[in-house]
Amino acid sequence: MMKVSAMSKGKSIVFKRGYFLLFTGFFIGIVLASLLSSAYFSRGRIEGEGGMPSKVEITFLYSSEKQGWLEEVTPRFEVWFKERFGIDVSVKLVAAGSHETINLILHGFQPTIWSPASSIWIPYLNEKWKESHGGGEIAKEWVPLVFSPIVIAGWEDIVRRYNVSGFMDLYRLAKSGVPFKWGHPDPRLSNGGTMVVILEFAEAVGKRPEDLTLDDIKNETVLGIVRTIESHAVAYGKSTGFFGAWAADSGPSAITFFGVYENIVLENAVKARKKWGTRLIAIYPEFGTLLSDHPFVILNAEWVTPWQKFVASQYLYFLLQPEIQYIAQKHGFRPSNPSVPIDEGIFSLDNGVVRDLKVKVLRPPSGEVLDALLSLWEKVKNPGV
Repeated sequence: MMKVSAMSKGKSIVFKRGYFLLFTGFFIGIVLASLLSSAYFSRGRIEGEGGMPSKVEITFLYSSEKQGWLEEVTPRFEVWFKERFGIDVSVKLVAAGSHETINLILHGFQPTIWSPASSIWIPYLNEKWKESHGGGEIAKEWVPLVFSPIVIAGWEDIVRRYNVSGFMDLYRLAKSGVPFKWGHPDPRLSNGGTMVVILEFAEAVGKRPEDLTLDDIKNETVLGIVRTIESHAVAYGKSTGFFGAWAADSGPSAITFFGVYENIVLENAVKARKKWGTRLIAIYPEFGTLLSDHPFVILNAEWVTPWQKFVASQYLYFLLQPEIQYIAQKHGFRPSNPSVPIDEGIFSLDNGVVRDLKVKVLRPPSGEVLDALLSLWEKVKNPGV
């Protein structure tokens, strides 16, 4: 395994039918590919390439939130693949921010596999790829690796006092003159920040993200609502991790609420309680949330060879295995494999989160709307931050 930085028994989530069928169908396909793979190897070939290689190298361009998990389990995959097929495999891990991964692909970087933090980026990449390169979609099929919903993190006593259950409650507090400090990553730099802003706009409009139109998000009333919430922002960082660590270290006087992934609350709730006497807890927006679903995409690109596709499909099969999904939970992620139960020792109220998600899981907006939201950010952000 090579590492590269681009910069130098609880129930699982309940899916909408189409989303679940996509996952199930693709997963069954991967399982069948695994079961049938011996037939390919008995012939010593994969269609389109003669002979069996002694080594196959693949490049995995992924969002940095998964770094700890992938670095722990990828060496195991390389050993597993060698024992199973007798071929050496090397996985080059390249970590970057989700938006940065798109720019890398558009500007000539050629990974075998791409995994942004959220599937919201798939239509965005496809649209940008068609604009710059023509042809069909470069990201056609995908499977979620793990899940982490977007939440509003807040201090338990303050959350209970003001009955905060979503972004419009932050707007209500702002209009009522209640002082609070807000924050989230810059949406131009962070997938987490992008997802937070999408949810702000969706609640302000009163529509699901997938139903948002350009007219909706450009409406002056909507812009005013988001701008009012953002007027309480005290920081726009580059990552969700920054806010969790900052809150735990600096306390309620530094920041009151912040939009992050659920795993950030998991990482910091106990530490915050020990230091400040009150917990950080996750607020799961009643209107609904977006999942950081970490899609695994084998790119539909001419540089990806049949052997690389085969190795990548085996890598996906491996990452979805129950024991590997259990390891992901140690890193704060919910398993995407529906046969793997939620670890109640990790996903618990003691750690500031809940075991079962009871809010709606929303779908992302279109690539066109997402692009427009990123452009509108300048109009709604706190100019003093």
